[in-house]
Amino acid sequence: MHTSNKINILSIAESDFNNSLKELKEHLNFNLSFIKINEINELSNKYDVLLIHESILKDENTKKSLNKISSNKILISKSKDFKNFKFDERLNIPININELNKKAVELSARKEFSSNSSIEIKDYILDKNEKKLKKNNSFIIVTEKEIQLLELLFKKKDFLKKKIILETVWKYASDADTHTVETHIYRLRKKIIDEFNDKNFIINSKEGYKI
Repeated sequence: MHTSNKINILSIAESDFNNSLKELKEHLNFNLSFIKINEINELSNKYDVLLIHESILKDENTKKSLNKISSNKILISKSKDFKNFKFDERLNIPININELNKKAVELSARKEFSSNSSIEIKDYILDKNEKKLKKNNSFIIVTEKEIQLLELLFKKKDFLKKKIILETVWKYASDADTHTVETHIYRLRKKIIDEFNDKNFIINSKEGYKI
């Protein structure tokens, strides 16, 4: 396998753990990079998987910063119960290299699949497969029409008039006498406010609606 086709993993850990990984690099089936703890806030979602050691999660600000990143995460820990931290897979300490390679491949495949089925909107993830709008460890269930509505508003960026939304999502004529858009947006806003206390997710003005 060419290096360029390998999975890209970023290790976020103390230097002792990272040094141990460096010694095992020839046995790893992925590209491995490292980052300093104070650079976490500059992280992007360009890595397929983040490898996170439990030792750095003692700091609440670090934990919050990592929770905001949508990349798949493997937690390396002794504890199975890590409060207020989102991760996709967990490996015991000491880690098994074969298990690490396996988890990395599985998560990368999962990311490739989910990239076509999920959209990052503001601080939220719209999961079209699960029909959920997620933020941190909370979510609301959304309907098919609500998904189409959110996708349309997200893609267009500028304010969209009601008649454009009707034509695109509901296939109604632009002069149709209906409160469909207002009703759906009201219901969706209520769900978002009730769960996330976010009154500004969908904005409306005389020009229309936008996210």
